[in-house]
Amino acid sequence: MSLFNIFDIASSGMSAQSVRLNTTASNLANADSVGSSQDAVYRARQPVFATVLDDAKRGFAVGGVEVKAIVETQTAGREEYNPNHPMANEKGYVYHSNVDPMSEMANMMSASRSYQNNVEVANTSKQLLLQTLQLGK
Repeated sequence: MSLFNIFDIASSGMSAQSVRLNTTASNLANADSVGSSQDAVYRARQPVFATVLDDAKRGFAVGGVEVKAIVETQTAGREEYNPNHPMANEKGYVYHSNVDPMSEMANMMSASRSYQNNVEVANTSKQLLLQTLQLGK
């Protein structure tokens, strides 16, 4: 296995965590959205990750991560009776998004730390490769 494969693995992790951060930011931006029905209101989205193994590179398994899909959560949002709201339906109900800002903030912190860890792996690998080149001097 080539030492350069570490950069491919770390970059795939950074790319996946970037998608996770963007999805979380979208969820937080829509946390206060409302609609006139459960189907019309914004639902929180989460990325689905999958491990990628490529056996074709010189007989060694090289891994990584990819985003398979971005799915909507199926939990229902909060229902509120407010007949004066402009988005109220004919029965006077307004439906709120199912986004939980506290769990989204925790998700954002976790994604940020995972991204930082992948950056650290890439930086450490770079330093090790540079030190390996210095051995030949």
